Amino acid sequence: MTDQFTGKTALVTGGASGIGKAVAVGLAAEGANVAVVDLRQDAAQRVVDEIEAAGGTALALAADVSKAAEVKAAVAAVVGSYGGLHLALNNAGIGGPQGLLADYDDSDDFAAYQALMGVNLHSVYYGMRYEIPAIIAAGGGAIVNTSSILGLVGEPTAVPYTTAKHGVAGMTKAAGAAYASQGVRINSVHPGYIDTPLLSALPKAAFDALVSKHPIGRLGTAEEVANLVLFLLSEKASFMNGSQVTIDGGYTAV
Repeated sequence: MTDQFTGKTALVTGGASGIGKAVAVGLAAEGANVAVVDLRQDAAQRVVDEIEAAGGTALALAADVSKAAEVKAAVAAVVGSYGGLHLALNNAGIGGPQGLLADYDDSDDFAAYQALMGVNLHSVYYGMRYEIPAIIAAGGGAIVNTSSILGLVGEPTAVPYTTAKHGVAGMTKAAGAAYASQGVRINSVHPGYIDTPLLSALPKAAFDALVSKHPIGRLGTAEEVANLVLFLLSEKASFMNGSQVTIDGGYTAV
């Protein structure tokens, strides 16, 4: 590990598990003050406890990132606690309706569609809306938005998720172009399927079918994606802006 983020403050949404947790822990290990933002305060606090036990500095914040006012309050809390904001990962995400679009239920699936858009797409807009001014005020920095391989290709049985993740990719490009001259770099990452306890609980045939989509022969890990995010947030990626960076074991190569 290095101290490349010493003196920097970072905000991570969806920070209590998976990619978000791995990034939060990684940033703290390399010197950043890290705000772990999640829907549940207790879940965020467990990550903060882990960071602090390892000698890092972190803050747990509860927020429903599908609500602009709560995102605004979270950013304000981070700036108030640490004096500024330099880095952000907009990572919170949920699943949504599955199946063919015309077969969706007009009530339950429509409600799930709206919820998915709130967390997977609108939260990224709200995040950047309040993060960008804070980062500019702090002298510049970087943002990474978590999209997906389904922000690059289509999945016939996951139209809402695919739509939201394509939206994140486009929003990233537009915002990156708009704010690069003010010292804010913005990129998106596009992971393939990541090995999580939820996926591991799938029937073997379903799990193996997911693996088969990745020419590398396995699913990715949260730590592998975190390594990429830390690179994009660092000065090592100083000429990268508005990029769609794929980390998918070859999923989109075939």
